[in-house]
Amino acid sequence: MTSPLTITEIVLGKFLAAWAIYALLLGLTLHLPVMLSTFTQVAWKPLVASYLGLLLLGGVFLSMGLFASSLTENQIVAAVISFGILIGFWLIGLTAQTMSDSPAGELFSYLSLLEHLDHFVRGLINTRDLTYFISLTILGLFLTHRVVESQRWK
Repeated sequence: MTSPLTITEIVLGKFLAAWAIYALLLGLTLHLPVMLSTFTQVAWKPLVASYLGLLLLGGVFLSMGLFASSLTENQIVAAVISFGILIGFWLIGLTAQTMSDSPAGELFSYLSLLEHLDHFVRGLINTRDLTYFISLTILGLFLTHRVVESQRWK
């Protein structure tokens, strides 16, 4: 905490480093559609949209994991907390499917990670979905910043 870096720089640096590694690992799978394209025609636009969706989904997962990591010093507890947060988002999507015709079902459908990812998989890049993923990523980073800043005063 005596570093000359600000808390924002520390949080963003850690997030961007993890996101870069995630993007690199995701990029390593690009050889599969390229190899497949030698034998058949590949629909590149939906594929690129799917990769963009996975990249944004990874940003949400990483920011929520970073938030969970900031809550505790124990790595196992942080993993359990982040798993709980992410399974909660998944359960919101399942709840949306069971309540599909009600106003609450529409709300849960909007909050579902899988609903927004499904649009990307279909090849649709919508500003609503981009805003959703970017907002959740920023929320995770904001919460992480607040937790780290509150620990400075302890």
